[in-house]
Amino acid sequence: MHPAPSKGILRFVTVSTTPTICPLCHGSGWKPVRVDGIERVTRCDCQLKSRPERLLKQARIPKRYEHCELTEFFTDHDGAHPAVGRALLSAKAFVAEYPVEKTGLLLTGPIGVGKTHIAVGTMQELMRNKAIGCLFYDYRELLKEIQNSYNASVQATELEVLRPVFETEVLVLDELGAVKPSEWVWDTVSLILNTRYNDNRTTIITTNYDDKLAGSDGGVQGAARKETLGDRIGDRMLSRLHEMCRTLRLDGSDFREKYRNASFR
Repeated sequence: MHPAPSKGILRFVTVSTTPTICPLCHGSGWKPVRVDGIERVTRCDCQLKSRPERLLKQARIPKRYEHCELTEFFTDHDGAHPAVGRALLSAKAFVAEYPVEKTGLLLTGPIGVGKTHIAVGTMQELMRNKAIGCLFYDYRELLKEIQNSYNASVQATELEVLRPVFETEVLVLDELGAVKPSEWVWDTVSLILNTRYNDNRTTIITTNYDDKLAGSDGGVQGAARKETLGDRIGDRMLSRLHEMCRTLRLDGSDFREKYRNASFR
């Protein structure tokens, strides 16, 4: 003989998947305000709160650098050069003073010293804390996208590629000078930098090349002479960069190579 089934009440819970509509703007993104007795509209608080998240999604930060923040950049580890600490302090001051002070940053130095980390960390701070629109572009990838736009089978035009580069409030251009110079490269760099300069927009740049004029050899001749940023982008554009940016020189050993080697010990 089987026990009688227990009697119970079966309840169904309905979970709504409809997004919550803001009671202030009713989903329009604009809320009414009264200014001097006149009814006007302004951006709703719900839009202001979600803006940093939208900016981060649109900033094109590569996954490799998504973790880069100024608060996560440590300068007290073994082998850190004092110049790295000074550059970090300058980046934090830049964020604090923006947009009252809009002069950009030119981060120079050898590979692996943290130039890209500081540049990305700076743009993350601007987006998260000040809701400033930022865009990241690797110099080589940007030139490649522009070149691809000349292909008839590609839908994007050159202007469509360049428009966000021209118009973003803060542009991070990584690895400037990494492409072998040519007349086309120089003309393209000139167009980008001059447009942003004329529109008074802020640019943050990283480069592995010394911030010197073309042919500056420091007494070294021939093949042993290291190329400078002037060699790679032209002295005219280097001079324009000096107007647009404050130069921060980072020195020290390649941290990435050091930690990669340490993992095998």
